[in-house]
Order: sequence, then C-alpha cells, then structure tokens
Amino acid sequence: MSASYDVIVLGSGPGGYVAAIRCAQLGLKTAIVERENLGGICLNWGCIPTKALLRSAEIKHYMDHAASYGLKVAGTIEADLAAVVARSRGVAKQLNQGVTHLMKKNKIAVHMGEGTLTGPTSLTVKGEKGEEKLTAKHVIVATGARARDLPFAPADGKRIWTYRTAMTPPEMPKKLLVIGSGAIGIEFASFYNDMGAEVTVVEMLDRIVPVEDKDVSTFLEKALTKQGMTIMTGAGVEDLKATATGVKAKIKDKTGKVSEQDFSHCIVAIGIVPNTENIGLEKLVEMDRGFIQIDPYGRTKSKGLWAIGDCTPGPWLAHKASHEGVTAAEAIAKELGNKEVHPHPLDRNNIPGCTYCHPQIASVGMTEAKAKEAGYQVKVGNFPFIGNGKAIALGEAEGFIKTVFDAKTGELLGAHMIGAEVTELIQGYVVGKQLETTEAELMQAVFPHPTLSEMMHESVLSAYGRALHI
Repeated sequence: MSASYDVIVLGSGPGGYVAAIRCAQLGLKTAIVERENLGGICLNWGCIPTKALLRSAEIKHYMDHAASYGLKVAGTIEADLAAVVARSRGVAKQLNQGVTHLMKKNKIAVHMGEGTLTGPTSLTVKGEKGEEKLTAKHVIVATGARARDLPFAPADGKRIWTYRTAMTPPEMPKKLLVIGSGAIGIEFASFYNDMGAEVTVVEMLDRIVPVEDKDVSTFLEKALTKQGMTIMTGAGVEDLKATATGVKAKIKDKTGKVSEQDFSHCIVAIGIVPNTENIGLEKLVEMDRGFIQIDPYGRTKSKGLWAIGDCTPGPWLAHKASHEGVTAAEAIAKELGNKEVHPHPLDRNNIPGCTYCHPQIASVGMTEAKAKEAGYQVKVGNFPFIGNGKAIALGEAEGFIKTVFDAKTGELLGAHMIGAEVTELIQGYVVGKQLETTEAELMQAVFPHPTLSEMMHESVLSAYGRALHI
C-alpha cells in the first residue's frame, strides 16, 4: 500500500501532533506516523501523568499538615500507591483518547507503526497494516528522546528505574536513590518523599537544579532538606549494583570520600538520548551528539525535511516542541504558496521552564549570573512570599520571586520563582518578554489583590528600590 501527502509527521508527541493539526488547519493533506501511543512520551509517560502523581502527593502533603489549617483528620494518612498510579494512568488514557479525537476532527491520516525514512520526503511504515510506502512534499521528524542510562548500570525495571518505571512502580520504595537533580529527578524525589520514602539525591554539579538561578537552587536545597531529603551536590555515583533485595551504590562526595550505601531502589535521571538512530537520517541531516541540527524554522540540510522537539537541540520541553511544530507547519505552508501565514523564528530566550516539585520552580530568560556574563549591568529585584497576604492565607509563605533587568534600558532579561503556583505565574513574565517590555510597563500594570501575582509587581518595584511591602 502507498499514499501521498503534503506533509507527513514522524512522531505524535506534543511537537508532532500539534504540527500535524496546524498543517491540517492550513489546508494541507497531512499524515502522522506513530509507533506506540498517540500523544507520545509527554502525554502518556511524561508531563501529564507525572503531574497527576504529583497532585496526589500534594494532596497527601496538605492532609499531613491539616492541623496547620485548623482541621483535624481522624486516623493516619496512608498512601495507596496502586490507586495513585491508577489515577495517573487514567488521566493519560483520557488525554490519549483526546489526541485520537483531534486527529479525526482535523482529518489527519494516522499510520501506526515503525517509520523509516527512505529519502528526505519518503518513508516506509511497518505496522498493523503490514508495510506501507508513504511520500510527501515535506516530512517533519518529531521522534523525541528517551532516558539516558548509566553506562555501568542500565535500568532493569526492578531495582534501577528510569522515569518510565517510576510512574508505574512495581512497589513502593523504602529508601530511594535519585541520580540527577534536573526537573525529572527532583520531581520524582519530591513525589516519593511526600509518599513516605526516605530519599537521597545525588548531583554531580555543585548545586541542584543547576540550570536555574543560583538563589533558587540554594532555596530549594534548604526546603528539600527541611522536608527530610538528603541532598549530595558535587557528588557522583561510581558504582551501582542491583541485588535481589535492593541496590548497592558507591558514592563519592564533594570531599572525595567514597562510601557504600544501600537503597531499596534507584531512579536514574541524568538526561536524555534523542531517538534518531536507525530511522534513515544518517545521510540526510547534520547531527551533534545525535540531535538533528536545524535552522530557526526547523529546516534540516535536506530540502523538504524538517525536525522539531526533543530530537533537536534544547531546551527539551514539551511546550518548546509544540511551538516548533506550529512554526515548521507555517513555514511549510508558506513554501507551498500560502501567503496568509507569517512564521516567526523561535526565540529560545523566551521559553519558560517549570519544575513541579514542592515548592514549585519556574523561570524564563537569563539568570542573574548569565546576564552579567553577557556583559549587562543589571538591576535585580527580589520579593519574598512572606510579604504577600495571599501566600500567608494559603499557608504557603515560603519562596520568592526574582527579576533581572538591564540597568541601561529597563529591558526584562529574566525572571525566577520558587514557591506555590509559580508554574502558573511565570506566564505573565513570558508574555512581558515576548512583548519586549521594560520595567516601566510592568510598574504601571495593575495587579489584582489579593493574589500571588502581586509579588511579580513587587519584585519589579524592588529592582528599582520601590517595593511597598518589604
């Protein structure tokens, strides 16, 4: 069987399925190829189901601290891990069905199977319909990435886990080792700590969540330590062996001392590997460490072949992939003669990052250190949650909001937050950066009261010595 399209998207994650929908909206005959589940890793095994898990942990956290809110809970609070996981899988299933509906609604042909490129604009699909040969005017590669294994201790799904097993655990860890303190590692550390596990986090660099502003890293380490976690920075796991009953780890601390410690389980969260092998890309694109090199619109070096999402350079975030998908779709439509679309290149400085631990972290733009390294003279504002009425009323008075401005022009260079609901608040600064705002517009904006968002205003005021409530 063979078929021809205007656009074929290889991979149906948040980049791929959004790209397909936008192509269809623009009147292009579109197909999508998926080897596993519509919605990809993010929807089925990543962003969404992990947030469902973390929501359960958050509810348990509040129940454990009910007395702080003047409430009494009869008996002990126990986590039913199987029920928590079942709820998470139910959320993923519901959204998978939603993507299936969106494909039908937008008349996008779905080919389930393993796709292999035979040229820049052709591929074969081996799947439920046997082997299909597909051609298109343009092909978008959106094959995503997978968890990186430790070379000396690959995940076994029993004692050594990646995020995939950590979302559907065979049992509740009693003593958990988390290797890596990026968003994935810290989120699972936070989840299992709230669920009752004894958690140790090992980070090779000198601070946890190392891509964040240093002040955020320092605050988070104190908060997690207060919650009972053991945080080891400047440390490395030199050996890891699974046994019938647990995991033995040799950990070298920041002083150089090596100790052998026993854990019941280990989660490895040391980064990702792009899914770019064995799909026919070798002679068609340029790669760097397996990541497909693209221009700001998603074009590769081969005419008609595009790439988006986690198989391309970072940041490796679902919302970045979706945005790239729309950009590539509009650029393709323009090449095919649509004069109504005006694609814009992606500005990576305006991509927000969110980590859903407790407390939450969110940021956009440059850290204070990066801004100074780039040669800016900066004005920095900082406002604590303890100065905000809504935060105190919520019982969430730990955290702060930090803003970084160019001292010469007032341009907003970056914003960094830690505390309750900051993953929702950050979008205000994202919009501000996209609109190239300065401190003047932010100062003049009226923020509703009482809200957490007032801290954003106060942080801006603080950068210019005008904060009202500290």
